[in-house]
Amino acid sequence: MNFKNLAKKDSQIAKLIKSEIERQETTINLIASENIAPKEVLETLGSPLVNKYSEGYPGKRYYSGVKFYDEIESLCQKRALELFDLSDAKWGVNVQPLSGTPANLAIYGALAEQGEKILGMSLAAGGHLSHGTKISFSGKFWRGVFYGVNSEGFLDYKEIEKIALEEKPKIIIAGATAYSREIDFKKFSEIAKKVGAYLVADISHTAGLIAADLHLSPFSFADVVMFTTHKTLRGPRGAVIFAKTELIDKINKAVFPGVQGGPHNNITAAKAVAFKLAKSEQFKKYQKQVIKNAKVLAEELKKYGLNILTGGTDNHLIVLDLKSMSIGGKEAEEILEKGGILVNREMLPDDQKALNPSGIRLGTPYITSRGMKVEQMKQIANWIKRILKEKEGPEKIKKEVEYLMKKFPLGY
Repeated sequence: MNFKNLAKKDSQIAKLIKSEIERQETTINLIASENIAPKEVLETLGSPLVNKYSEGYPGKRYYSGVKFYDEIESLCQKRALELFDLSDAKWGVNVQPLSGTPANLAIYGALAEQGEKILGMSLAAGGHLSHGTKISFSGKFWRGVFYGVNSEGFLDYKEIEKIALEEKPKIIIAGATAYSREIDFKKFSEIAKKVGAYLVADISHTAGLIAADLHLSPFSFADVVMFTTHKTLRGPRGAVIFAKTELIDKINKAVFPGVQGGPHNNITAAKAVAFKLAKSEQFKKYQKQVIKNAKVLAEELKKYGLNILTGGTDNHLIVLDLKSMSIGGKEAEEILEKGGILVNREMLPDDQKALNPSGIRLGTPYITSRGMKVEQMKQIANWIKRILKEKEGPEKIKKEVEYLMKKFPLGY
């Protein structure tokens, strides 16, 4: 990428950007929530669309000069519905949320009164901060109650139903940030109906897989569906909320003026670009490779005696249990980074401390975007084994990683 103008005006920032690009070029990124935005998305993000305020919604703005912004947002909404084959007679969509957590706060504000209960997956089981935890506003304004997983790491729907019947939440959240198996949205819907709760599906991690028809879809069962656009979907950083038509007005008011002011128009346009790209056969092929790579990586790690939570994966991510290896998740994250491999520490179901938990999370969206396939998954598993199990010095492996990454350029 060319940063000539920036380099003239602000050499410090230009240098830092170039350093970051080099870091991305030379490392293996296994962080499951990260991906590579296509050039078309980056071009849209850097366009003059950033220059305009457009508080409100298409046809109902609080500023003048918004003709083209109305067209862009309407097109983005249309493409979002088309991506999941949804009818605008049954579903509405808000494409303005700036990120996943603000989107979830808007959903809760639209559907529940302050202090009412939200039932979500516990953080230690693989849930998200914004699903009712006390350290998040979601757990300060609403009362978070939680379900977990069984001893093997799988969702136990009978136990979830038992908790729902006891707690009678206003909202049930089906979704996770570190769960490697498919979620049965039909069972969640049946539980929600029994207690009169709204079912909210947070598919931030699996939206790309669902769009490619490679993962169970929540749209036949949920009242509201939310996802971020920068993970498996390969779009800009942002979020989208789908809601049944009878709920969309409440959602819209909760987003603006509820938790946000003016939308970021360049991001809205970039979302529209990402949705169009996600309708292509190339995107579906990519998602198939993401899943294939994750399964191979999991199996290779198991061959080396490493413990995979649930024994494998149905999607793009893996949770590695380190308890038998006398190493914590924080230490594993740090030593792998010294070897040029990026992961993130992850809590396991019986963990008490989030800052130094017993697991790490690995994902394949980013490295698949770099063009990596099965052969590279086997090599990566071998490097992880050498660092974590055989205690080999990471400096040597980092050189091997950098040599490999030269064959898979970032493309910018």
